[in-house]
Amino acid sequence: MTTASAGAVPPLAGLRRHRRIITVSSSLSSRQIKRPSSVFLEREPNKSNSTKTETVKSGRDEMGVLDRSEVTPRGVRDYIELSRELVKSDGGPVRFFSPIECSECADGSPLLFYLPGMDGVGTGLVRHHERLCKIFNVWCLHIPVHDRTPLEGLVTYIEKTIRSEQSRAKGRPVYVIGESIGACLALAVAARNPNLDLVLILANPATSFDKTWFRDISSLLLDVLPDRLHVPIPYFFSLLSGNYIKMTSNYKREELSVEEAIPVFSEGLSNLLPSLSFLGKILPKESLVWKLKLLKEASSYVNSRLNSVKCQTLILVSGNDEILPSREEAERLYSILPNCRTRLFKDSGHALLLEGGIDLVTIIKGACYYRRNSRTDIVSDYLPPTPYEFQNVAQEYKLITQTTDPVFLSTLPNGKVTRGLTAIPNTGPTILVGYHMLMGFELGPLVIQFLTEKNILLRGIAHPFLFERFSENLMPDSGAFDGVRIMGAVPVSGKNLYRLMERGEFVLLYPGGAREALHRKGEDYKLFWPEQSEFVRMASRFGATIIPFGAVGEDDICDILLDYDDLTKIPFYDVLNKSINEESVKLRGNYEGEIANQDLHPLILSPKIPGRFYFLFGKPIHTKGREKELKDREKAQQLYMDAKSEVENCISYLKEKREKDPYRSLLSRIIYKATHGSDSQIPTFDP
Repeated sequence: MTTASAGAVPPLAGLRRHRRIITVSSSLSSRQIKRPSSVFLEREPNKSNSTKTETVKSGRDEMGVLDRSEVTPRGVRDYIELSRELVKSDGGPVRFFSPIECSECADGSPLLFYLPGMDGVGTGLVRHHERLCKIFNVWCLHIPVHDRTPLEGLVTYIEKTIRSEQSRAKGRPVYVIGESIGACLALAVAARNPNLDLVLILANPATSFDKTWFRDISSLLLDVLPDRLHVPIPYFFSLLSGNYIKMTSNYKREELSVEEAIPVFSEGLSNLLPSLSFLGKILPKESLVWKLKLLKEASSYVNSRLNSVKCQTLILVSGNDEILPSREEAERLYSILPNCRTRLFKDSGHALLLEGGIDLVTIIKGACYYRRNSRTDIVSDYLPPTPYEFQNVAQEYKLITQTTDPVFLSTLPNGKVTRGLTAIPNTGPTILVGYHMLMGFELGPLVIQFLTEKNILLRGIAHPFLFERFSENLMPDSGAFDGVRIMGAVPVSGKNLYRLMERGEFVLLYPGGAREALHRKGEDYKLFWPEQSEFVRMASRFGATIIPFGAVGEDDICDILLDYDDLTKIPFYDVLNKSINEESVKLRGNYEGEIANQDLHPLILSPKIPGRFYFLFGKPIHTKGREKELKDREKAQQLYMDAKSEVENCISYLKEKREKDPYRSLLSRIIYKATHGSDSQIPTFDP
């Protein structure tokens, strides 16, 4: 047994040369073997290579709308194999290593340090290496099996390394992913270094160790169990639970078909005994005793310093954690840490990061926690969705899309209305301005149709409520708005609109805002646009195309039972209203009348048997070459009023024409699909 002091290890800046420390496993894919024949490299952490950037770009489709980069499926088997190679000749001090997938990272990528859980090996992110290494410079902490570095030594080594690396990449944040005890180490570093620009991502932090049943019986079990029968107790419970099935490489989601379930269960059963055997080797009895002692000390140390943690923190919580009361602990930490958000995975177990269906990059993107500089730039830091992310968002809107079977119409330059989005230009910058349906029911079908038919990602200008910390806490699911963010929505501001136009994006803009989407009874299809132009001169500056559109169908799916006026008459409603709007950003505070009333509020709706949604995109308004002309306020105002009038005309056209649609009713559409096939396009009125 050797005892190593982490303080003796130089910072990562001292690792100036590439050095293989492990040979590649024979089970690795041919794609990996084409790289240098090593699983991990100790390398220059901020040494970037343009090749990686080119690889990332080429992995997207021609327009860069979706990130189509392929990711090799990984599971607990890969975790075991990589860990076995790493500990084969284990010895020496605590150290950081980098996965081979990160041998080349994109320019400007922020640093990411992974601090492992009780196993200490550092391979717990194996499922996430390929995705993380496209946007981060990833380093993983390895604590040798027989290392006995005390808590102070570990924290000192980690913080020295982070300080050294941040000094070489000034202006960039440092991400720290901590799992279980690793989360305690991350919090300790943050508490001791409040001036460091850190972003913590904590999976089931062990700060609740003093509240767990395991604390009281673990030492007793370890005393009773002989060495040869020793199996690491925390992992034993996790591996024997149903969550172990989620750790297989074939597991991707909760709902498995019969064809998908067979290989998942087969792989799970074949990996179970080898996993238990290997875990016994990386956490022998004496090492586990030491780790439990370290865990107890770390939990106590951090809990006394939580008030000093001010950095961005994202806590990933397992709702079915077999070891720690993680759900309750997340609520406690949220109440203490001022810059903290949480994400709950209600069916996941303690080993959250090894489970299928959990994608760290998607989680980070959904929380708007990815940034390359000291401040988040929601436009330039945006990462395009993957096909799988788009599929998940589309699934959220599947019910409303299938039941309303939307009809999309567009207007050709000659004024003829045609079905589909044929008349929509293929290049930006373009601003779509239109009517905001009740509760924004049209958003999902609209964004999905543009991406599937035109390969265009609409960047929505959204209410700041969708991005704020307090609003997440008001929702039943704190990640309720993640899909909107992943699909590219940005908080409403002139700066964000300018940046999107500058990048040639397609922007979805609702001048009527929240007042239009949360309208009162009897206000169906009424526009609540400001009297003065808000977007015309911005569009003309970049030669953007303005496309007015109308959408109808809200009155065919529901009626308003209680609107804002009704709610204000209910006793104590003012308490709810205050909780929703007190901390929210105030929009259009310098306006008067109804347009200034942008407060958010619930609506009580009465559902109907669904009718059909209809969209009509009017004739595009071109501003290219008209910048000088539209600097004149009167001419800009006239164009603004023309756009508003076109939206009203689109709505009137659709309301009249839908009366002639033989498939407006749900029953008629069901019959049509039953006789023509579920994938057939249902006819509509003759435009």
